[in-house]
Formats: sequence, C-alpha cells, structure tokens
Amino acid sequence: MDKSEIDVSKIYKYADLPDEKAGRCNVCDGVKFKSHVTKGEFIRECVNCGLKKSI
Repeated sequence: MDKSEIDVSKIYKYADLPDEKAGRCNVCDGVKFKSHVTKGEFIRECVNCGLKKSI
C-alpha cells in the first residue's frame, strides 16, 4: 500500500499493513507511539501523524 493511500482516521490490522521498517510509522517514519486497549484489541497510535494499527 502506498503512503498516499493510507487513511490515518482508520484503524488498520498489523497483518494487512505491516511496518515497512521495524518499529517505525509507515506514513511519517516516526518512532514514538502511544498505545491503549480498545474492545480487547491492542491499538498502537503514532504521535506524529495519528496512524493507528491493531497489533
């Protein structure tokens, strides 16, 4: 998936959108994340751009 096709308002499954570089955001290449559990899913959110992934 190309960076321009990624919608940061959506929560992606890690299996569908794995990290291009381990531990870095696919959109902004950031390394700082905040995480929380919602509805039994562990959600990782980039603090720079807001990309969310269900790990």
